[in-house]
Amino acid sequence: MHRSTPSTRSGSAIQDGGQAVRASAARALVPVITAKGSLNELDDHQVVIRDRALFKAMCYGVCRTLPRLEALATKLLKTPFKTRDADVQALLLLGIYQLLYLRIPAHAAVGETAGAARYLGKEWATRVLNGCLRRLTRESAALQAEVDQDPAVALLHPRWLLKALRQAWPLDWRAIAEANNEPGPMTLRINRRRGDREAYLAKLLVCGIEARLCTHSPDGLVLDKPCDVQALPDFADGDVSVQDEAAQLAAELLGPALAPRPGGRVLDACCAPGGKTAHLLELFDIELLALDSDAMRLARVEETLERLGLSATLVHADATQRDWWDKTPFDAILLDAPCSGTGVIRRHPDIKRLRRPADVTKLAELQARLLDNLWPLLRSGGSLLYATCSVLREENDEQIRAFLARTPDAMVTTPQEVSWGRPAGAGRQLLPEPGGHDGFFYARLKKRDGNDPANDHMSKEHP
Repeated sequence: MHRSTPSTRSGSAIQDGGQAVRASAARALVPVITAKGSLNELDDHQVVIRDRALFKAMCYGVCRTLPRLEALATKLLKTPFKTRDADVQALLLLGIYQLLYLRIPAHAAVGETAGAARYLGKEWATRVLNGCLRRLTRESAALQAEVDQDPAVALLHPRWLLKALRQAWPLDWRAIAEANNEPGPMTLRINRRRGDREAYLAKLLVCGIEARLCTHSPDGLVLDKPCDVQALPDFADGDVSVQDEAAQLAAELLGPALAPRPGGRVLDACCAPGGKTAHLLELFDIELLALDSDAMRLARVEETLERLGLSATLVHADATQRDWWDKTPFDAILLDAPCSGTGVIRRHPDIKRLRRPADVTKLAELQARLLDNLWPLLRSGGSLLYATCSVLREENDEQIRAFLARTPDAMVTTPQEVSWGRPAGAGRQLLPEPGGHDGFFYARLKKRDGNDPANDHMSKEHP
């Protein structure tokens, strides 16, 4: 196991922002480390502009490396902090993270982190933090070697999740965990109504932004380095959006059902935040109903469509119910189902702290209810695309296997001769790739019509 030091982990130094930014980061991390909130609520406007990069780097970095940081904190503390001092615990984790993973001088990481306790109104903690962090600077290699004997610490994942990954992917579980620990690349989707990706790549180069074409998505570009979206040429005009390559494949998979049917009626269930919604509208002339049970997230869909100059019918409703449906069947349904998010941990590292084994069971039950409720809304001959950003079989191929077993008029049309992913039951599974796409699962199903052969819906191609 490679153990990084402040001088080897990052390619460029991060400007030290002082005690205030560390105190703000500690406050922001308290809900996560106490499993009461997520990084989705992270607001960098609480710090001055010059400190925002450091603020976000520390918050996401602590969540990404939390198992090791907490194991080291336990070694460094004589007695644990009390529950009411979770903010001081967060400061200690921030200090450890800076010493091990950021190119901040050790004296600054120790002094500014310890001093930040004053901003929390807990000056008593200054000496404790200072002592712990100074000890880490002296004994870093030995302490890391000791805690890394635990695979959950060395691989930065909770034990239950490592076990689940190992059961699902016996040959790939370690690679999945390691990919989860690396930040995902910034991937763009070109709005094909406004141009092509080769032309946009040239625009990026003029702006000094290096990028390469995605391997699997014909609309995707991967940036060499992330940047603010406002730095992207013509972003405000709708030329481009940020979307992972794996997520871009949804529109491609629904294409055969939509391209021959201009004006087709499409349902995007569980549509927020709207990336797939927008991609479908960019590629096809369709009548799209975008449904979501979260009003705030649905508002984000509206904002996205407005920026891109697209339109859809937005409905705030529960996709496990039908009180919103006008009884007119859909030609195609995209069910991007709520899931564990285990394929996008690198973008949402707090998942490792917030998710529990029982959540996977509950989510699988919800996915089954969604499938059963939405299938009757599909016209005869129509297609349903089931998608998750999970790598767990209970939510993916096992979920679809169970659905097919109880749904005689469902047949599998998931393409098998494609360059991405791997066969997984009736679908295809993408695993997270360093520098590449996220983890995703897709299964495409067709509702039989009178012209379809009456063979078993679980064909020989999908045992």
